Amino acid sequence: MGSSILDNVFWHALSGPQARFAVGTGRARRYAPGFSPILGFADQVQPDFDALRPYCASGESFYTDGWAGPAPAGWCIELESTMFKMLWAGELPPCDPAPDAVPLEPAHAEQAMALAALTRPGPFGPRTIELGDYFGLLDGTCLLAMAGERAFAGNLREVSGICTDPQAQGRGLARRLTAKLIRRQLLRGETPFLHVMRSNEGARALYRRMGFVDQRESVVRVIRSS
Repeated sequence: MGSSILDNVFWHALSGPQARFAVGTGRARRYAPGFSPILGFADQVQPDFDALRPYCASGESFYTDGWAGPAPAGWCIELESTMFKMLWAGELPPCDPAPDAVPLEPAHAEQAMALAALTRPGPFGPRTIELGDYFGLLDGTCLLAMAGERAFAGNLREVSGICTDPQAQGRGLARRLTAKLIRRQLLRGETPFLHVMRSNEGARALYRRMGFVDQRESVVRVIRSS
């Protein structure tokens, strides 16, 4: 069951535990404006883009997962690649590796957005940090690194938004934050998972060393509404 949920995890999240953060229909949903620009479809093979039209503004761009057909009328594909869905298979981290991390709140949204724009960890919006627990490591008031929870469906909880300011890299900050989230999720009885782009082999190798395993490779696209 966990594997089938993971195959279409954004639909299961947007139509299930995270429905309050979403808009759409019984066939197609999106995170509401301000959250991560991601779409979910009940049928990934034949996604119902027409059902989403009333909920999307002209010129908006969205990420889609697992869909490889031709662009429907009124939409254009801006980017296509693949990403790996990785599932946790390791042990419980024995202690909190980032007790100094600060929970990120709406007051941190501007800093989180700036760090995401600088490091490009994936689709991120000013309200993304409201989707789950997000933590940051700060130097004074400067946000050096962050990681948090995005999609949630079944017992699967995504670790996402993992990034470090280039001037603070090499200190293991993002790894500590990721391990903190993994520990919290496992103690809640959840299974951590994450997405990593095929081109980001360095991050994928790190996640494998931490205890994640490749579950499947999936098409990822950025598509724009005209």
